[in-house]
This record gives sequence, structure tokens and C-alpha cells, in this order.
Amino acid sequence: MKYLYSFLIIISLIFISCSSKTSNTESSDKVFKIGILQLIEHDALDASYRGFVDGLKEAGYEDGKNIIIDYQNAQGEQANCVTIGQKFVNDKSDLILAIATPAAQAVANMTKDIPILVTAVTDPAAANLVANNKTPGGNVTGTSDLTPVETQIELLNQITPNLKTVGLLYCSSEQNSVFQMDIAKKKLDSMGLKYIDATVTSANEIQQVVQSLIGKVEAIYTPTDNMIAAGMATVALVAEPAKLPVVCGEGGMTMLGGTATYAISYYELGKLTASQAVIILKGIKKPGEMSIETLKKFDLVVNTNMVNSIGITIPESLYQK
Repeated sequence: MKYLYSFLIIISLIFISCSSKTSNTESSDKVFKIGILQLIEHDALDASYRGFVDGLKEAGYEDGKNIIIDYQNAQGEQANCVTIGQKFVNDKSDLILAIATPAAQAVANMTKDIPILVTAVTDPAAANLVANNKTPGGNVTGTSDLTPVETQIELLNQITPNLKTVGLLYCSSEQNSVFQMDIAKKKLDSMGLKYIDATVTSANEIQQVVQSLIGKVEAIYTPTDNMIAAGMATVALVAEPAKLPVVCGEGGMTMLGGTATYAISYYELGKLTASQAVIILKGIKKPGEMSIETLKKFDLVVNTNMVNSIGITIPESLYQK
């Protein structure tokens, strides 16, 4: 009996060891399904998507090999966000990435089980996506695209001679834009500058609203607003002949018709989000245990064509910061 007991223990240990190896092999061989919902096409959000995919690839997660990416664009329609989000939930995705606030809100309302990452969202807590940005709780975390709004307002003042009144151009239904504008207004108040709200609810209103600012303001500020970003060519169509400098929330908007800004890299923001995805996919942490992250580096972006066209000068000292 003694020898039989020892034999059974040895067999049991061998079985446990084999089971453990099989389990680890199955885990490493798992192909993860990642659903990506992007609100609309424009340079910033496109760059976030590219950075996320490239970041995953650098970490060893490549589409078609050990991950399957289902990328969907909602074309700016909230109804599409809901439909696409439901598809990802029904498909039992292992991870969902939502790019921009409306996309994130749509997905977060559909599942409390599937890990969700958000990016290009200015303040996830203010958007009711997480309990707070430091300790999110739940199944959502990600990265914030909060830009240096106060520094951007200072830039507007530095490049606009005799600035007295600023036009604040944004979509009133975008929570991220309202949040940034609150910061901008407090900064303008502290500088003794006046401002006029110039809000839109659809892309068709952009041209008319910008035209309404002519003769009333000396410059325009627009935040990282998805609707305005997609319509920057229209903004430039009015602002350029009116000689109105436009400081934008991000670099892509600036190059599409703005004048200058201090901007984050949305590509790097996407890569930062990918690093969070790797931690989740490896089972190291759950989303609720990971803080919302931000980029700390900002670059001066200048649209020299617009600068020359409207006849302003960017102080040399700004390039040296």
C-alpha cells in the first residue's frame, strides 16, 4: 500500500504538471478579438487608431495572427455607435477600444463585463465613463487627450495684435468640448479678454456660425472638437479671407486650416493606449485598476501658409520653448 500510495502521488504530480503546461499553451495560443469603434474620420482620431494598432504590433500582438481586429467607423452618427457597440458585445469581444467621447459613452452603456479602453476622450470622469480618472473602477479605462488649453489661449494672445474679443467655436453637444471651453473661459477672464460663444449642432452650421463672428472678434479658438475637426476646411474658407487667426485644440486641425497651436501627438496617444491593452490582455490588471493616462509633451504646430495669408507673425521665442 505504501508503494501504491507513492505511485499515485507521482502520477498526480505528473498530471498536474501536464495540465499546467497545457493551460499555459492554450493561453499563449489564444487569439483575442478586439473591436475598435471610431466616431468619425479626421486626422486626430485616425492617428489614434494607427498608433494603437502599431503599439500592439510592437508588443507582439498582430492582426490576423494572435489578435483579430474588427475596426468600425460610425461616420459621426450616434445611432451607428450604438449599433456597432452592440455588435461587439454580441460577438463577445475580448477587448473594445472606443475612440472619442460619444463612441465611448455608447459602448460603456452596453457592457459591464468586457474590458473597454477609451482614447481621444478629454475627461472620462466628466463624461461619466469612470468613477474618477485616478481609480476608474468598473470595466473602463484609457487615455485622455486633454491639451494645454490655457497655454493655447496665451498663444492666441501672443500672435493676435490688439486682441480684445475671442470667438469660441465648438459643438455644444460634445461633452469634451464644453469641458475645454470652461477652462478657456476662465483663462480669458483672468486675462481681461472678452469672448463670444459660437456653437454649432451640425456640420452644416459651421460656415454660417464662423461668418457671424466677422467684425465681432479678432481671433477664434476651437478645442479638440470632433465636428469642427472634420469641418476645418469650412472654417478656413471663412477665417482666411477675414484675416482671423484660429488656434485649434490639436495639430491636425491646425494643418487643415488653423493658424497655430500647442498640440499632443494623437499617434503617441494611441500607442499609450495600446500599452494599457497589453496589460489587460496578459491578465496583469483589470481596467478598473488602471488610471486614465495622459501625454505630458506638447509641440508647437504652425500652419505657415495660413500665417502668411492672414499676415501675422509667430514670435521667434515661441519656437525655442
